[in-house]
Amino acid sequence: MSFRAEYLSDLARVTPATAQALALRLFRHQARHCAPYQQWLQALGCRPEQVQRLEQVPFLPIEFFKTHEVVTVEPAEPWQPVQTFRSSGTTQQQRSRHLLRDAPLYHEHAARIFEQQYGPLSGWTFLALLPSYLEQGESSLVDMVEHFVRASGQPQQQAFFLRDHAALLEALQTAKREQPGRRLMLIGVTYALLDLLAAYPGHPALRLPDAVLETGGMKGRRREMIREELHAELMAGFGQPVIHSEYGMTELLSQAYSPGHGRFWAPPALQVLLREPSDPFSADFERAAGAISVVDLANVDSCAFLETRDLGRRHPDGSFEVLGRLDNSDIRGCSQLA
Repeated sequence: MSFRAEYLSDLARVTPATAQALALRLFRHQARHCAPYQQWLQALGCRPEQVQRLEQVPFLPIEFFKTHEVVTVEPAEPWQPVQTFRSSGTTQQQRSRHLLRDAPLYHEHAARIFEQQYGPLSGWTFLALLPSYLEQGESSLVDMVEHFVRASGQPQQQAFFLRDHAALLEALQTAKREQPGRRLMLIGVTYALLDLLAAYPGHPALRLPDAVLETGGMKGRRREMIREELHAELMAGFGQPVIHSEYGMTELLSQAYSPGHGRFWAPPALQVLLREPSDPFSADFERAAGAISVVDLANVDSCAFLETRDLGRRHPDGSFEVLGRLDNSDIRGCSQLA
């Protein structure tokens, strides 16, 4: 059995108790077979055989996905990408590229994480308001939601609404009327949800979703708001006790979800470390606040060890918040902005 096949078998059963050992196995593999990461480790003088703990692993700056093909390829098992995900961004920004070897891996893994938090997909109907992602194309978020729609078996054929707010409101009413046994989730980029509330203030259909999940991002369309202010406005407009959030990005195949109050819970496949922003070698699991580094165990075909440009805070119960972006970082769509 190849390394990849054996590894993916273990990934499907990963638990908090086995995650770090699995991550170290993947680190040693990618240190040999992910060329950009191998070169980065050599430039840092890192000797992979001496790394015994995740805190000793050097993290690859996430900007490498803009300038390199970040792929893990064994000489005996070459592969070609079946799909490319690209980050959101303006015309002045270079978009990150994540080359996908295995679309079912992404779909099954994302579904498994969602169901750990929210229960079976078959119990949900999904409607989405993600205009900028649809317009720019090649979005991992859109691809994930499309899979959720298909896998859930929902009868609602149209799930995405570019800017047709009236059609979305009608779809909310139809779903609630014709699918009484299903819960209804509205997934939206933050500015688009605010635009919907502004266009139809007080409309009764706005209060029909069982959960509203915002994916973050104003993208220069509205003024930036602190999370408490943003969620208060969304809760009032949609009549929700809490607003759910998703933390993910093009460079990752795993997601973390917040069931409210901006506190994210990472699945075992996504481990979050914090570091001093000025010291890339200081990442650990004990730091209370700092810049976020992640280990995404689903990134078996790219690089699992990434230094993001997000700032975070860790709570004693194991949840984490995303506080904003480091100075001079590109605006990212799928993160909570503060």
